[in-house]
Amino acid sequence: MSDRQQLANAIRALAMDAVQAAKSGHPGAPMGMADIAEVLWNDFLSHSPSNPNWSNRDRFVLSNGHGSMLIYALLHLSGYDLPIEELKNFRQLHSRTPGHPEYGYAPGIETTTGPLGQGIANAVGMALAERTLAAQFNRNGHAIVDHNTYVFLGDGCLMEGISHEACSLAGTLGLGKLVAVYDDNGISIDGEVEGWFNDDTPARFEAYGWHVLRAVDGHDPEALKKAFTEARASDKPTLICAKTIIGKGSPNKQGKEDCHGAPLGDDEIALVRETLGWTSAPFEIPQDIYAGWDAKQAGAAAEDVWNTAFAAYRAEYPELAAEYERRIAGELPADWAAQAQAYIDKCQAEAPSVASRKASQMAIESYAAILPEMLGGSADLAGSNLTMWTGSREVLANPDGNYVNYGVREFAMAAMMNGLALHGGFVVYGGTFLMFSEYCRNALRMAALMKQQGIYVFTHDSIGLGEDGPTHQPVEQIATLRMIPQMSVWRPCDATETAVAWRTAIERKDGPTCLALSRQGLAPQVRDSEQVANIARGGYVLADSDQSAQVVIIATGSEVGLAMAAKATLDASGTAARVVSMPSTDLFKSQDAAYCSSVLPAGVPRLAVEAGETSGWRQFVGLEGGVIGLDTFGESAPAGDLYKHFGLTEDAVVAAAKALL
Repeated sequence: MSDRQQLANAIRALAMDAVQAAKSGHPGAPMGMADIAEVLWNDFLSHSPSNPNWSNRDRFVLSNGHGSMLIYALLHLSGYDLPIEELKNFRQLHSRTPGHPEYGYAPGIETTTGPLGQGIANAVGMALAERTLAAQFNRNGHAIVDHNTYVFLGDGCLMEGISHEACSLAGTLGLGKLVAVYDDNGISIDGEVEGWFNDDTPARFEAYGWHVLRAVDGHDPEALKKAFTEARASDKPTLICAKTIIGKGSPNKQGKEDCHGAPLGDDEIALVRETLGWTSAPFEIPQDIYAGWDAKQAGAAAEDVWNTAFAAYRAEYPELAAEYERRIAGELPADWAAQAQAYIDKCQAEAPSVASRKASQMAIESYAAILPEMLGGSADLAGSNLTMWTGSREVLANPDGNYVNYGVREFAMAAMMNGLALHGGFVVYGGTFLMFSEYCRNALRMAALMKQQGIYVFTHDSIGLGEDGPTHQPVEQIATLRMIPQMSVWRPCDATETAVAWRTAIERKDGPTCLALSRQGLAPQVRDSEQVANIARGGYVLADSDQSAQVVIIATGSEVGLAMAAKATLDASGTAARVVSMPSTDLFKSQDAAYCSSVLPAGVPRLAVEAGETSGWRQFVGLEGGVIGLDTFGESAPAGDLYKHFGLTEDAVVAAAKALL
């Protein structure tokens, strides 16, 4: 048996032992891909276990994340700070080795994977990030950004629709440093996939414009070395179709669904050890095997070479070097705060009467001029989302550009944005209609789960969309986005609130932000400097009465103007009303109790008004308060007619407010 086989067998042993100890997991994929992983990690992958965040490392993504013991074994064996005790605690509470790879739990995990197909889409985003940064920063003789993105994926990833979206775009963009390895083992949870997945996968990827290597023996190191070498030489993204045996080494279960998602069992594990010639006890790795895997020295040497190259780059291009370091660190320019505030003050002073989608474009125009790291895009709706600005340059024609035409690929866009954010060096935003947040929902959740920055420009935020009708009119979408933990959601009422929303989203580094923006024009609101400052607190008193308020009207977006009109009528009739604009409920809830009670005083009846699902507002108005909204689907008609039809009118707000008294 060759030394390479024993190195790969170390992965197989750790995978089957950890799954057995946990009494759950997926041993089949790690055992089947062990030989591929050994060749990639020992012969090709450039990484530094002692510095997992080295900016020019190759990225490795395990898209078929159920096979998580593969990457945990690789990290442990190659020298990352992931001790054997963590592998023994696989899938246990507070371990660094959860059931699927989770970003931030263990060093070397580049992204959270598990929802199939999203890992490959993340990898496409990472490859795009590498190419764009390289074009923006590399100069003749100085290739400071020069790394590859490798991704393993299985049948499930390829069946998921997102793989079609992302891989099609990867081919169009010609991302030559993206190498995907398809674990073609013919098995999924339900058994042999030929009964439900008999696509000509190589032909499909060739049609996308990929370089495809067919029927590579996934257990032959020399064939694999040849495949990776050829892939790295291609100017197209490459798919290596590797024929493997799931659960390889298991005499009775290899090649069957039995080893896909369940422990092998003690008896079978004993047979595997005998078959592989693996004599070590569970979780024991011989020192010569550790030595064969150890990548710390090679990684440090690669990093030293890069550091020397970067020092030469800095000497010749000091400003570019400083800018690269700033962007990789995720820091904003020194004058960012002052310039952003100046723009917000300008919005308040000039008080433009525009739709908030237009106000968003105005904010992009101002902020992107300050931030070269802003990388935008839209899912074929740039003219409606207004995501382009005068400095937008499309990356297909301009590798150093700052705008991605994602096409009608909302899910891939959101998942690629996650990959771009995880790679580093960019502030990423992307647009579509709010209704189509449904298409990218799971990628939005993954951004929140990973606490990754991403700014989602969701326009056409209500029945105010009008004639396109209920298929395009969001009702429950804002409410459900607000329910996602660690997701920040803004629905601004005018240009000033939109400018603050954008600034807050750009400054937020620990999670994504959704901007729900109107198609219809919105009147500007009058504010003093304290009110402008309080916008960033998520909710604030926009208008009060001379006497103590008898009723508080809470509103967002286009309904703030409606609330202000109702307040004028109420005040004139002798009912003192306060209007609270609450563009971000999550930010308001994060404020201290004293501030919240100053905005929403106890004992004063409250009425919430929003053209959307109503139940979420009960947390602010209580069971005794009132909510005017929409708990049914919309209709196709002009916006004004719809607001009247669904009772979102000044008269309705006035009547509801008085009823509370």
